[in-house]
Amino acid sequence: MAASPPSSSAPWRLVIHGGSGRMERGRIAEADEAEIRAALGRALGAGETILAGGGTALDAVEAAVKVLEDDPHFNAGRGSVFTYEGRIEMDAAIMDGRDRNAGAVSGVTATRNPISLARAVMADSPHVFLSREGADRFSRDEGLPQEEPGYFEIAERRRQLDELRGRPESEQFDVHLKYGTVGAVAVDAAGHVAAATSTGGLTGKRWGRIGDSPIIGAGCFADDRACAVSSTGAGEYFLRIGVAHEIAARMKYGGESAQAAADAVMAEVKALGGTGGVIVVAPDGSGAFSFNTPGMYRGTASAGSRTVAIYGDEGGERCAR
Repeated sequence: MAASPPSSSAPWRLVIHGGSGRMERGRIAEADEAEIRAALGRALGAGETILAGGGTALDAVEAAVKVLEDDPHFNAGRGSVFTYEGRIEMDAAIMDGRDRNAGAVSGVTATRNPISLARAVMADSPHVFLSREGADRFSRDEGLPQEEPGYFEIAERRRQLDELRGRPESEQFDVHLKYGTVGAVAVDAAGHVAAATSTGGLTGKRWGRIGDSPIIGAGCFADDRACAVSSTGAGEYFLRIGVAHEIAARMKYGGESAQAAADAVMAEVKALGGTGGVIVVAPDGSGAFSFNTPGMYRGTASAGSRTVAIYGDEGGERCAR
């Protein structure tokens, strides 16, 4: 059964994530937890202001993700993890459910907000996906804000790299060593959906590795006929399944709810040995969180309501209507 066409009176909703993983009570310092919750609240506020004012889902997801990229607690923009060689290489993708227009970048090194670069690729180039030196050059040509390496490099991320490089070589590639990939999905008052995902990738990644985050259909997808999805987790598994598109297909062709589709696909990820989570929102205003890790930095906002959560045992882990 195909999803219903967008309604001019659809309720708006914004759902965000800041990554999933070993977020367990007692593992996160009290001060850090407060700062993370505050950052999630600011991201919701940025998108919420746009949606409540009648703005587009596309503008809202970009605004929310930019807030998270600017916060060093998350593995995106400032605070991105290091490659094995000690470099910062960032990936991002954005997609508009109205016409399935999309933009993506990988391996960018100096753009302050990679999600805005992904949007510029979508809006101002004939392409969907740019990488590395070409993406950096396009960013400069577009006049997007640039930063020196020191802006992105956080001491804790360096420590994490040193810890990983101290392991035996056979244990240095750890697809579960994730620190807060960020994303947002939204539906606006016109019933249009959009998705955005941004990440610094995987600690200690080598050989130009690219995960699922910038891949349309894996880490990011939006289609007004189904839903918008942003993923976070062990990218090698999300790529093999095409997680974001798979959720949308189950909703579009199978008539499944956002929660049912997200749970089914995340079960498939788990069966292959992968961990992570997804956020989903549909044109009717329904949505979902689904994750198979102890926790996920997450939040949702709609007219008159806002929820922020971290741990798996908190209320607010689901937002299906």
